[in-house]
Amino acid sequence: MQAVVYETYGAPNVLHLKEIATPEVADDGVLVRVRAASVNPLDWHFMRGLPYIVRVSEGLRHPKRSSLGVDVAGVVEAVGTAATTFQSGDEVFGHCQGAFAEFVRGRAHNFAPKPANLSFTQAAAIPVAGYTALQALRDKGDLTSGQRVLINGAAGGVGTFAVQIAKAFGAEVTAVCSTRNLDLVRSIGADHVVDYTQQDFTHAGQRYDLILDIAANHSLAAYRRVLVPDGTLVLIGAARGQWIGPVARPLSGLVRSRFVSQRMVPLLAKHSKDDLIALKELIEAGKVTPVIDRTYPLSETADAIRYLEAGHARGKVVLTV
Repeated sequence: MQAVVYETYGAPNVLHLKEIATPEVADDGVLVRVRAASVNPLDWHFMRGLPYIVRVSEGLRHPKRSSLGVDVAGVVEAVGTAATTFQSGDEVFGHCQGAFAEFVRGRAHNFAPKPANLSFTQAAAIPVAGYTALQALRDKGDLTSGQRVLINGAAGGVGTFAVQIAKAFGAEVTAVCSTRNLDLVRSIGADHVVDYTQQDFTHAGQRYDLILDIAANHSLAAYRRVLVPDGTLVLIGAARGQWIGPVARPLSGLVRSRFVSQRMVPLLAKHSKDDLIALKELIEAGKVTPVIDRTYPLSETADAIRYLEAGHARGKVVLTV
């Protein structure tokens, strides 16, 4: 099979297509023929080996694993002798290592049935961005109906899911984005929009019960100014840096939370089959729809990551296989 691989850290040009052996399915696993896979920021973090703290687990000088990609949608090709959840021919989506390839293997808990009303391209856009938004709002933010929620970075992959999920939970949603994305975030349900090129929401006088910080472009003090006294700030995005920049901000939030009434909590999203199913139900109910900016063939994975890394993607970037 063909797969996108890399043997050294660096810019997207370190990625190349290579013919490798099709993985063998484990006794309790499944083999999926990939139809689409989406690109996430973690892919270019692994590709570049940045921040350097990534290399502690992924390899100091060279990556331990040559494969990339975690979001996938496709068709079950084979199942292990002890696997009972799926059968050959089932359409699935999920999260597992090595998605930028013609085939991928994983355990049954890595996958869920594909939403019936979505294409493979749309389904591949869901996992990481979808359950990051869901866990930020539901688990970290304790969101309840009627609350005022601000999403800073509302037009990206996580942001477009967060706007729709927050509305599905009954929140009043304010979306912060650039001028060119105002119509997009309105179309997916935002009650109010803020064009950050024209207005700084931290000085607008409005206060919120919950803020999702995806853009990471304001200080913690500025966010506190627009939170209600017992409000919550969920830190999803992180400042770029070669060393520990992305880690410093969440740690600072945790420390400050010990001394103030407001909560500032970081989110490290976790794969969850239950959350994949929860997202599937929201999508099939017509409450959430993946937003896709661009699609690229597998052979142009480097261009797809280069585009995402530039930071201007509207919704998700997806590879078709």
